[in-house]
Amino acid sequence: MTQTQVSEVDAERVRTYSWPDPAPTIASLDRRSGIEVLQAISAGELPGPPIMATLGFEGAEFEVGRARFSMIPAEHHYNPLGSVHGGVIATLVDSAAGCAVHSLLPAGEGYTSIDLAVKYLRVINAGTGRITAEGTVLSRGARTALAEVKLTDDRGRLLAHATSSCLIFALPTG
Repeated sequence: MTQTQVSEVDAERVRTYSWPDPAPTIASLDRRSGIEVLQAISAGELPGPPIMATLGFEGAEFEVGRARFSMIPAEHHYNPLGSVHGGVIATLVDSAAGCAVHSLLPAGEGYTSIDLAVKYLRVINAGTGRITAEGTVLSRGARTALAEVKLTDDRGRLLAHATSSCLIFALPTG
């Protein structure tokens, strides 16, 4: 394939997207509990984080101790082998784990991932269809929390499994 042919093919593959300003959500963290922030995002009262638009996350659902995100894998998620890049899957499951932990936190507390262990069990590509990551908190202490995520397809097949430890801390004020 010549450079001209490559350029013509690439010209057909353009992705443009936008995201809402995250400032209102960030500003609400000292006034609302984690579950209140997450449910306001789900209801459209607060803007979702930009990563949702970047990767195409959909269907955010939150309960105390649980978080769920879906996405439809597409070609723009691919690695050189023609399957969804592991980093995309890691971001999806990390989001589900972190938000599950966030749902337990009072106003003024935040979290960050300490670690993330992902076991990739099946190839995921554009033909897989919708995938859903459901995160559940297994343990919450004063300074750390442990969450588990199961990534499944619409047929209920387990595609990946992850665990994540999160550090809990007071958010800076002001």
